[in-house]
Parts: sequence; C-alpha cells; structure tokens
Amino acid sequence: MQKFRRLKALFIKESIQIIRDPSAILIAVILPLILLFLMGYAISLDSKNIPVGIVVEKSSKHTQSLVHAFEISNSFDVKLDTNTIKFKELIQEGKIRAIIVIPETFEKDLLRNSVKIQIISDGTEPNIAGYVQKYSMGVWQNWVLQEGLDKKQKQAAITIDTRYWFNSPLLSSYFLLPGSIAIILTLIGILLTALVVAREWERGTMEAIMSTPISIFELLLGKLLPYFVMGMLSMVICVTITLTWFEIPFRGSFWLLAITSAVYLFPALSIGLLISTLAKSQFVAAQAALIIGFLPAFLLSGFIFQISSMPWWLQYITNIIPAKYFIAILQTLFLSGNIYEVILPNLMAMLLLGSIVFAVIMKITRKRLD
Repeated sequence: MQKFRRLKALFIKESIQIIRDPSAILIAVILPLILLFLMGYAISLDSKNIPVGIVVEKSSKHTQSLVHAFEISNSFDVKLDTNTIKFKELIQEGKIRAIIVIPETFEKDLLRNSVKIQIISDGTEPNIAGYVQKYSMGVWQNWVLQEGLDKKQKQAAITIDTRYWFNSPLLSSYFLLPGSIAIILTLIGILLTALVVAREWERGTMEAIMSTPISIFELLLGKLLPYFVMGMLSMVICVTITLTWFEIPFRGSFWLLAITSAVYLFPALSIGLLISTLAKSQFVAAQAALIIGFLPAFLLSGFIFQISSMPWWLQYITNIIPAKYFIAILQTLFLSGNIYEVILPNLMAMLLLGSIVFAVIMKITRKRLD
C-alpha cells in the first residue's frame, strides 16, 4: 500500500511538472503533427511525370501511336523533337531525365520483329534512371499488346490479370506513413524522458527524490508512467491524422494497435531514461537522443531502406533497434490486418529489448546511490 502511495505521489508530481512545462506539451502534441505532415508530403518513393524527350526520326502511324502511349502515361512528361541535339542540352541542364530515340527504321524493324529503341538516361540520379527504364518497358509492352503486334501471345490467347495485394494502388505512402508513426514515437519517447530527467539532474532535484524512502523501481516507474501517457496521446493523434487526412486504410484491430504501441513505448522510454541517467545534462541528452534514438530508427529500421539490402553485419545491428519490430507490426496492421504470425514475434522482441534496457538502468542507478 505504501509503495502504491509513493508511486501515485511521484506520478502526480511528474504530471504537474509536465503541465507547468509547455515544452513537454509541444514535444508530445505539436511535434507529432509537424513530423507527420512533413513525412506524409515530403517523403515519397513514387515517381510521376518524369520529364523525358522523345526523338521521332521518321513519323509514321505506329510511331505516333507509340508516342501517344508515352504521353498518356502518368509516369512521363513528354517533349518531342526529330533529333537529339536539343535534348542533349536539356539533359545536361537537368531539365529532362532521359532521351528515348525511335529510329527511322522503326516500321521496317516492326515487320522484321526486331525493334530497337534507344533510351539514354541521366545517371546522376540512379533511382530515376531505373524508373525510366522500368516504366518505358511497361509502356512498350502495353503498346505491343494494344496494337496486336505480339502474334504469339495473341494466338495463344493469353490474358494477363495482374493484382497487387495489400496495396492495390501501389502508393508508397501506404507503408511509409504507418512506419513514420514508429519514427515519431521513437523521437518523442526518447526525447521526452531524456530531457526531463536530465533537467532533474541539472537542478539537483533528482538527488532530493532519491533521498526519500522511495525504491529505485518505484522511482523509475514513476518517471516513466506520465511520459507513457503522453506517448500514447501522440500515437492517437498520429493514427487519427493518418486515417482521416491521408486516408490510409487500416485493416487490423485498434485494440491490438493500442497494445503494441504501449509495448513499444516501454523500450523507447527506457532508452530515454538510460540516456538521461548517463548524460545528466539536457544538451548532451538531446544530442544523444537524436544520435542513439532517432537516426538508427530512421536509417536502420527498414522504414525507408530495405534491411535485406544492407551488409550482413549491419543487418545484425538492426536487431537491437526496437523501431524495426514496431514498423513491421504497424505496416501489418494497416495493410494486412491481424497477422499474429508477424505481430507476436515482433511484440516479444520489443518486450525483451525494453526489459534489457530497464534492467541496465536499475543496475546503473543503484550504483549511483551508493
């Protein structure tokens, strides 16, 4: 009973401090909104209206039809000419990203079933160059089928029925925005606890609290609980904006989302508490929160960059980043639903990491009291 009263008193004290400190409210409420809108509008892996120049050396019925196929594609913004001279200058100036040359022998090549179209891409941006190659192949294949030029396929009466599961419009925002919720909670969870507890150390009030009969476990729990509530509030704000403003579909259970978010805040807040325990300075704690918390979560969690594409030793390091597991859960809940084969192992991994960090804090804090 005494333990509960001490914990309750510490929780009330921390809550009053949060209410009196506008910076904590700004970090918990305003910062998620700013980050979510920035990530929602600024980060996109979709490429549309790529400026390209199409050179038609000899106009004909088929070349006009092929050019029209490029023009109606959402992937390209097409400029036309009869030679490459003008387009070479434009690609050097970065005003177009590729030159597509349809040779004057195009009609004869079609009859011989040996068409060669040259695509010159701007290699200074490898991703865009790759998109140009891929999208051009798609336009070409669709055009061949529409014109009925692929006789073998026509005779075989093959019908290609392509479907994309979980993300039928193939929009990158469908998996980036759920992932951004994990990044935002990481930053807020670590930054809040790291800054506020470090402030206690700077003011000397932490030592005063430690001189009371309160145990280390009660002290740490009392510090974490108010910021856990604020983290959950931030999660609700982020999910509401994601569903209503950006209209991202949600196919899982909201209760499961709440439970997994609560579990994720455990390692996130614990890392912030560990930083503040070691740093004891708001400036150092803020720097450490960004370097230890935000950057690894942003770069190594699979949020943007595929973990399977990283070097093997870096893939091992990603296993100690809690955001990796939460992003997998969020993307599953938003796009696929309650897939427990994915959710449960990631949930256990977050609990394990949180327990390890919390145990380290308990050990370090006890040593400092001696």
